[in-house]
Amino acid sequence: MLQTKIVDNLSKLPESLQEEVLHYVEFLVEKYAQKITEENAIKPKRKAGALKGTFVLPLPDDFDHPLEDFKEYM
Repeated sequence: MLQTKIVDNLSKLPESLQEEVLHYVEFLVEKYAQKITEENAIKPKRKAGALKGTFVLPLPDDFDHPLEDFKEYM
């Protein structure tokens, strides 16, 4: 029923508009196919600790000592 309505209305359009409809339908088919492949793609699982040691900050030796600015509050 739906396909017959589409074909009937499509046949009423001039050929230039029919071509635009064809391009749009091809676009939708491609977009839908890409969406399905993205959903079915296997995502790699992350390992805990994979980046260990990558982000090492050089800390000063007195890092754990109180700051001079806060001496009056202590």
